[in-house]
Amino acid sequence: MPTITYRDRRHELETYFDRTAVEAWTRLTSDAPVGRIRATVRAGRDTMRSTLLSWLPDDLRGARILDAGCGTGALAVEAARRGAEVVAIDLSAKLVGLARERTANIAMPGRIDFRVGDFLDPLLGRFDHVVAMDSLIHYRADDMVRVLAQLSRQTGSSILFTFAPRTALLGAMHAVGRLFPRGDRAPAIEPVSEGGLARRIAADATIGSWSQARTVKVARGFYISQALELVRP
Repeated sequence: MPTITYRDRRHELETYFDRTAVEAWTRLTSDAPVGRIRATVRAGRDTMRSTLLSWLPDDLRGARILDAGCGTGALAVEAARRGAEVVAIDLSAKLVGLARERTANIAMPGRIDFRVGDFLDPLLGRFDHVVAMDSLIHYRADDMVRVLAQLSRQTGSSILFTFAPRTALLGAMHAVGRLFPRGDRAPAIEPVSEGGLARRIAADATIGSWSQARTVKVARGFYISQALELVRP
């Protein structure tokens, strides 16, 4: 499945999170003080994480969850606290290392298997639920749908993911971001329209039969993201 555009963007993300943004993400995902802009991003991510977790069953004992793009592991921890067996995977070895450190002494009824790599690896096996929070927002719409289609082949119940909704505010933020030196920029977010993405998913031969269920947009200052639930019929 991986296209040239998918592979190129995956490489950019791996480089960014392992070299450029490690310190910033370490602070953002902790309780350390951050500036006003990053505080809105932190608040938005917390709200989005809570939303996605609320769409999963309260009792996850016996369930296998894929946290696709796990970052520092906050969502994986909450799923494991409900009893899930979580495979938490990310391209960034440094973020996964930080996740292991932060969760080493947390007691929970479930289990987390942290891994470094591509969440499309078929060797990861099958899952009851897949959660991809802000890990597909950097890919083009066509690549995003291909990723969802491939994940659907390994998923029994639901796929929960986020995308960057196309809005005037988000477009303005991207324009400002282009003023920063190239070495300081995060890989570009790829905004898509909600209707356009829904049509692309419905038209796909593999995942088009899945139901598009709940959707919620979260906007907190410089954080704008929209969650969508796909449910196997």
